[in-house]
Amino acid sequence: MAEVNEGLAQKLTRVYVKIREEKSRLTSEYNKKLDDLNDQIDKVKHALLNYCEEHGVDSVKTSEGLFYRSVKSRYWTSDWEAMHKFILENEVPEFMEKRLNQTAVKTFLEENPELAPQGLNVDSEYIITVRKNK
Repeated sequence: MAEVNEGLAQKLTRVYVKIREEKSRLTSEYNKKLDDLNDQIDKVKHALLNYCEEHGVDSVKTSEGLFYRSVKSRYWTSDWEAMHKFILENEVPEFMEKRLNQTAVKTFLEENPELAPQGLNVDSEYIITVRKNK
Protein backbone atom coordinates (compact mmCIF):
# COMPACT_ATOMS: atom_id res chain seq x y z
CA MET A 1 0.00 0.00 0.00
CA ALA A 2 1.42 3.35 -1.01
CA GLU A 3 1.60 6.00 1.71
CA VAL A 4 1.44 9.68 0.89
CA ASN A 5 2.60 12.35 3.34
CA GLU A 6 1.34 15.44 1.52
CA GLY A 7 -0.44 16.32 -1.63
CA LEU A 8 -3.64 15.72 -3.45
CA ALA A 9 -4.33 12.18 -2.17
CA GLN A 10 -3.96 13.29 1.45
CA LYS A 11 -6.21 16.32 0.93
CA LEU A 12 -8.89 14.28 -0.85
CA THR A 13 -8.82 11.66 1.92
CA ARG A 14 -9.20 14.35 4.62
CA VAL A 15 -12.11 15.97 2.75
CA TYR A 16 -13.77 12.58 2.22
CA VAL A 17 -13.54 11.72 5.94
CA LYS A 18 -14.95 15.14 6.96
CA ILE A 19 -17.88 14.82 4.55
CA ARG A 20 -18.59 11.27 5.70
CA GLU A 21 -18.54 12.35 9.38
CA GLU A 22 -20.95 15.24 8.69
CA LYS A 23 -23.19 12.93 6.70
CA SER A 24 -23.18 10.48 9.63
CA ARG A 25 -24.01 13.25 12.10
CA LEU A 26 -26.91 14.50 9.99
CA THR A 27 -28.21 10.97 9.43
CA SER A 28 -28.13 10.30 13.16
CA GLU A 29 -29.98 13.55 13.89
CA TYR A 30 -32.54 12.80 11.17
CA ASN A 31 -33.07 9.22 12.39
CA LYS A 32 -33.70 10.38 15.95
CA LYS A 33 -36.29 12.92 14.80
CA LEU A 34 -37.85 10.32 12.50
CA ASP A 35 -38.03 7.79 15.35
CA ASP A 36 -39.78 10.38 17.52
CA LEU A 37 -42.33 11.11 14.79
CA ASN A 38 -42.89 7.40 14.16
CA ASP A 39 -43.53 6.88 17.89
CA GLN A 40 -46.08 9.70 17.84
CA ILE A 41 -47.83 8.35 14.75
CA ASP A 42 -47.95 4.85 16.26
CA LYS A 43 -49.71 6.24 19.34
CA VAL A 44 -52.27 8.04 17.17
CA LYS A 45 -52.82 4.90 15.04
CA HIS A 46 -53.41 2.89 18.21
CA ALA A 47 -55.92 5.46 19.43
CA LEU A 48 -57.73 5.37 16.06
CA LEU A 49 -57.86 1.56 16.15
CA ASN A 50 -59.28 1.76 19.68
CA TYR A 51 -61.87 4.27 18.47
CA CYS A 52 -62.99 1.88 15.72
CA GLU A 53 -63.17 -1.01 18.18
CA GLU A 54 -65.06 0.92 20.85
CA HIS A 55 -67.59 2.30 18.35
CA GLY A 56 -67.93 -0.86 16.26
CA VAL A 57 -67.01 0.86 13.00
CA ASP A 58 -64.44 0.23 10.28
CA SER A 59 -64.27 3.78 8.90
CA VAL A 60 -64.88 7.30 10.09
CA LYS A 61 -65.18 10.46 8.02
CA THR A 62 -64.32 13.70 9.76
CA SER A 63 -63.88 17.28 8.62
CA GLU A 64 -60.11 16.63 8.79
CA GLY A 65 -60.16 13.49 6.69
CA LEU A 66 -61.15 9.83 6.58
CA PHE A 67 -59.65 6.95 8.53
CA TYR A 68 -60.46 3.30 8.26
CA ARG A 69 -59.16 0.03 9.56
CA SER A 70 -58.38 -3.02 7.51
CA VAL A 71 -56.63 -6.33 8.04
CA LYS A 72 -53.00 -6.62 6.95
CA SER A 73 -51.55 -10.12 6.89
CA ARG A 74 -47.90 -11.14 6.57
CA TYR A 75 -46.78 -14.66 5.80
CA TRP A 76 -43.53 -16.43 6.64
CA THR A 77 -42.29 -19.92 7.37
CA SER A 78 -40.37 -21.40 10.23
CA ASP A 79 -39.71 -24.59 8.23
CA TRP A 80 -38.09 -23.83 4.89
CA GLU A 81 -37.61 -27.49 4.01
CA ALA A 82 -41.32 -28.24 4.41
CA MET A 83 -42.27 -25.02 2.59
CA HIS A 84 -39.98 -25.86 -0.34
CA LYS A 85 -41.52 -29.34 -0.55
CA PHE A 86 -45.03 -27.83 -0.45
CA ILE A 87 -44.17 -25.36 -3.22
CA LEU A 88 -42.83 -28.12 -5.46
CA GLU A 89 -45.71 -30.55 -4.73
CA ASN A 90 -48.39 -27.93 -5.34
CA GLU A 91 -46.60 -26.19 -8.21
CA VAL A 92 -46.85 -22.74 -6.67
CA PRO A 93 -43.47 -21.11 -7.47
CA GLU A 94 -45.19 -17.72 -7.16
CA PHE A 95 -44.84 -18.18 -3.39
CA MET A 96 -41.21 -17.18 -3.85
CA GLU A 97 -39.77 -13.79 -4.83
CA LYS A 98 -37.54 -13.41 -7.84
CA ARG A 99 -34.17 -12.38 -6.49
CA LEU A 100 -30.79 -13.94 -5.98
CA ASN A 101 -28.89 -14.30 -2.74
CA GLN A 102 -25.84 -12.17 -3.61
CA THR A 103 -23.46 -13.87 -1.17
CA ALA A 104 -24.48 -17.38 -2.23
CA VAL A 105 -24.07 -16.60 -5.95
CA LYS A 106 -20.68 -14.94 -5.38
CA THR A 107 -19.43 -17.89 -3.31
CA PHE A 108 -20.71 -20.42 -5.84
CA LEU A 109 -19.04 -18.63 -8.76
CA GLU A 110 -15.77 -18.31 -6.84
CA GLU A 111 -15.82 -22.04 -6.04
CA ASN A 112 -17.04 -23.05 -9.53
CA PRO A 113 -15.50 -20.62 -12.04
CA GLU A 114 -16.28 -22.99 -14.93
CA LEU A 115 -20.03 -22.94 -14.20
CA ALA A 116 -22.25 -19.96 -14.90
CA PRO A 117 -26.04 -20.18 -14.94
CA GLN A 118 -27.65 -19.16 -18.20
CA GLY A 119 -29.16 -15.69 -17.92
CA LEU A 120 -26.97 -14.63 -15.01
CA ASN A 121 -25.89 -11.01 -15.30
CA VAL A 122 -22.99 -9.51 -13.37
CA ASP A 123 -22.31 -5.84 -12.85
CA SER A 124 -18.91 -5.18 -11.27
CA GLU A 125 -17.24 -1.87 -10.61
CA TYR A 126 -14.34 -0.52 -8.63
CA ILE A 127 -15.31 1.19 -5.42
CA ILE A 128 -13.33 3.31 -2.97
CA THR A 129 -13.19 2.55 0.72
CA VAL A 130 -11.77 5.25 3.02
CA ARG A 131 -10.69 4.60 6.59
CA LYS A 132 -9.78 7.31 9.06
CA ASN A 133 -6.39 7.05 10.73
CA LYS A 134 -6.59 6.36 14.44
